[in-house]
Amino acid sequence: MRGYVLDLGPRFFLLALVSDRVWFDGFECFRLSDVRDVGPDPNARFVKAALKQRREPFPRRPHVNLSTLEELLVSASHVFPLITIHREQVDPNVCWIGRVVGIDRRRVSLLEIRPNATWRKSPTTYRLSEITRVNFGGDYENALALVGCT
Repeated sequence: MRGYVLDLGPRFFLLALVSDRVWFDGFECFRLSDVRDVGPDPNARFVKAALKQRREPFPRRPHVNLSTLEELLVSASHVFPLITIHREQVDPNVCWIGRVVGIDRRRVSLLEIRPNATWRKSPTTYRLSEITRVNFGGDYENALALVGCT
């Protein structure tokens, strides 16, 4: 994972992601408790030079609230058309993308968008305790929103 830490909350931190193709690709929030190792990027000099040559503007910190997972999900859904949740202990190879349509202290309801940019008919509910990461503002989410929201 490569990026710049933009904010730190009690349980999550916000990272401006740098893709493998070396451009900014949205934001990701990780649980602090899941971080095992952090270190400087051995290719940081190259990455900074490539971003500069490509005139990639440094991303501004989005107005998301990291105080609780509930606040993170609600605030991100107000700023971005789609969010992605990960439940790595349930299935590490799958993510769920959609709009937050409801939330309480234990669950979030997500109206999901499929990979072909069509919407499911009804929301799916997920336990907040199972959510390990949250993404938003990335190229893939933005492409789904462009096609699925027309």
